[in-house]
Amino acid sequence: MTENAERIAKRMARAGLCSRREAESWITQGRVSVNGAKIASPALNVTESDAIIVDGKPLKAAEPARLWRYHKPPGLVTTHKDPEGRATVFDHLPPGLPRLISVGRLDLTSEGLLLLTNDGELARKLELPSTGWTRRYRVRVHGVPSVEALKSLEKGVTVDGIAYGPISAAVERTQGANSWLTLALREGKNREIRRVMAHLGMETSRLIRIAYGPFQLGQLERGEVEEVSGKVLKEQVGALKEDKRAHHRR
Repeated sequence: MTENAERIAKRMARAGLCSRREAESWITQGRVSVNGAKIASPALNVTESDAIIVDGKPLKAAEPARLWRYHKPPGLVTTHKDPEGRATVFDHLPPGLPRLISVGRLDLTSEGLLLLTNDGELARKLELPSTGWTRRYRVRVHGVPSVEALKSLEKGVTVDGIAYGPISAAVERTQGANSWLTLALREGKNREIRRVMAHLGMETSRLIRIAYGPFQLGQLERGEVEEVSGKVLKEQVGALKEDKRAHHRR
């Protein structure tokens, strides 16, 4: 493999066209050709000199990775196309932005901080559990959980055969029959918080993500999007690499 060669799916993701997983799917669907020949497998390395065509259009040069903080309102799905025809996050972004993909997801009724990027490879890197970034939430549930019940989540819990990792949880305040909780976890599987709360006998009525790693929801209004400066992004991703190297040395 030459010095600047990389997997075709990674190259497509760096161009901001899609995620690497989506790129692999597009390739197997026959939507991608390299140097005039249609390819059927993502097991191909390419360089900047290769002519890559996706859906009949030349693949753009890889753009610098950029990241945005977005305050997702409830009622939007985190997908580009919803088979049920529901409104999506990307339908409601302000005009003038490049094609963006999300770092992970928030489900239909969840709200709060959603990170968006133009770089599929960056999205993949930031959403991997091995990144170790903590996701923090404020959650309103019906009921008042016991300290013991919340403490039990610190060792992880299995619900309906699905093992969830450690969750740090505490009661922020109670309002009548409802409680506001603060939760922190590192993975965030599909509907994890709602399922774990239901396992404890409580229904989740509101779920707000307030932080994803070092990035905070802060004072963003619902529907507002704000770009993270290149300097901050470089610092945080660089720190991520340093943390991983330190982990491997231990």
